[in-house]
Amino acid sequence: MMESGLDRARILIEALPYIRKFSGQKMVIKYGGHAMVEDSLKKGFAQDIVLMKYMGLNPVIVHGGGPQIGKVLSKLSIQSNFVSGHRVTDQQTMDVVEMVLAGKVNKEIVTTINQHGGQAVGLSGKDGQLITAKKLKIVAKQDSTDGQAGDPPEIIDIGLVGEVVSVNSRIIESLIDNQFIPVIAPVGVGKDNETYNINADLVAGHVSSSLKAKKLVLLTDVEGVLDGDGKLISSIRARDAEKMIAKGTITEGMIPKLQCSLDALNGGVEKVHIIDGRKEHAVLLEIFTDQGVGTEILLE
Repeated sequence: MMESGLDRARILIEALPYIRKFSGQKMVIKYGGHAMVEDSLKKGFAQDIVLMKYMGLNPVIVHGGGPQIGKVLSKLSIQSNFVSGHRVTDQQTMDVVEMVLAGKVNKEIVTTINQHGGQAVGLSGKDGQLITAKKLKIVAKQDSTDGQAGDPPEIIDIGLVGEVVSVNSRIIESLIDNQFIPVIAPVGVGKDNETYNINADLVAGHVSSSLKAKKLVLLTDVEGVLDGDGKLISSIRARDAEKMIAKGTITEGMIPKLQCSLDALNGGVEKVHIIDGRKEHAVLLEIFTDQGVGTEILLE
């Protein structure tokens, strides 16, 4: 019993310098993957966020919801197609995306955080024009055997998929100043009031830059950034991450997460963490322990 108590005390002492360093600072957390699906992980995430708030930190949540959207579309017999990792989004699909993200998923996260003692407020990017967006253009890769030199690139129309133009950080700042925890659904509004479906990683990166957040934390379903031998890289500089992408060491789904991370760092965020959301209390372990559980990315 005594040794167990001492172990708990050592954990608190280890966390003390991090609590002191980050008190009053803003941290943007992109919430997605298994951490949003499994009940024990959902509970653990909510506890992490509430504890961070009581420690004096200011967490801001940006969430995804791809699997939940897919389930509803399937029930409605609406087929999903993907181009370069983006869901092709016609108006019917957009109606479902908005309903699931800004309605069901967002309110479930808010409710869970509040059940564990927090004061969370749900937002869509359309609220107060929090996130203004424009249509995302996907450029098709041209086969060298097709077409003529100087031909314009082919643009693939994937519907109401957007990219962030601007973030109205005053709305988020107002909530933080009043001790609320903002929970943001990645839906944006265009100049003609059209609604856009936006990648949650990209939204989290822009939100963190607009707030000049101390950290951006991306929850994933992998350990973090892996080297060529499949081993976890605990810390990496931005320039080295760019080299790994160029060499093809990093591929597929990790590329947009790293690009989002690099954009956030260039936008004024001090440090980005890519962590395994399948581990219980991954957020606390990464931020408040010496070893951490994922990959930290620094500008220099």
